[in-house]
Amino acid sequence: MKTVLIAGGSGLIGSRLSQLLSEKGYSVRWLSRNPSQGSPYPAFSWDPDRGEMDMRALEGTDAVINLAGAGIAEGRWTAQRKALIISSRVNSTLLLAQKIGELPHPPKVYLSGAAIGIYGDRGDEKLDESSRPGSTGFLAESCKQWEAAIEELSAKLPIRTCFLRIGLVLSEKGGALPKIKLPFYLGQGAYFGHGRQWYSWVHIDDVCGMFMTALENERWSGVYNATAPEPVTNRVLTRMVGRVWFRFFIKIPIPVPAFVLKLVLGEMSETVLSSARVYPKRALEAGYTFGFPELEVGLRDLKARKL
Repeated sequence: MKTVLIAGGSGLIGSRLSQLLSEKGYSVRWLSRNPSQGSPYPAFSWDPDRGEMDMRALEGTDAVINLAGAGIAEGRWTAQRKALIISSRVNSTLLLAQKIGELPHPPKVYLSGAAIGIYGDRGDEKLDESSRPGSTGFLAESCKQWEAAIEELSAKLPIRTCFLRIGLVLSEKGGALPKIKLPFYLGQGAYFGHGRQWYSWVHIDDVCGMFMTALENERWSGVYNATAPEPVTNRVLTRMVGRVWFRFFIKIPIPVPAFVLKLVLGEMSETVLSSARVYPKRALEAGYTFGFPELEVGLRDLKARKL
């Protein structure tokens, strides 16, 4: 039985990935700031800000998956919040690099989350892994610092390293989808700004599937876009959510003006107004088969299985 250590295992992706790995016969462990007896998996303490970690977590570990990081949209982007978003990703990566480097027998592979936010606001431009990073905006800047830490780890450790630039993860259990559905419950669906900005979405099980493929396929190395092969605009996404969950809803979604979003959310409005038309070129070239390449099929599956 192979052992996988996951940092950020209690999050949206981490919890589903842990479940799928366990079902496949892996032994799963978590790194947690607050390990408790209520954890569904053995949990070991760590504190990336203090540079502390229970080294027992790494004993006999075959792979490390880092999904740790403060939520991008969980609070207004004050200077303090932006610093936390960056430090939670950079510090966790550097601490794992240090602790793995101390092992006489390190794990064989290190996998990490990253984000398509690195591309910034790019309009209708088609983007893949070879595209340059964005030059403006907090998302692009924070992602560049995050990936710099991953590359530093890769340079230091003699193990295979792979990281996934994750798009808009769709799941009933968290993330963007419940927020998109909420206005419909209140009587009126809504899209953001002009609604033509591209949203590069991905089904929760395809994100997990890509991590599992990267874990098991030794040819996977470097950066991969974890997005479905058919991105859609914000307006199309909103309408499709209405069609799938609210099929008797006849009102056409209305726009929430960009100036209102900027007034309410401040700089964080970048998360809903930016456009990134991202394609998973390397994953497709490597032979990864998406379970849910089309939006409607993916949404109907999430609804049916309550994922």
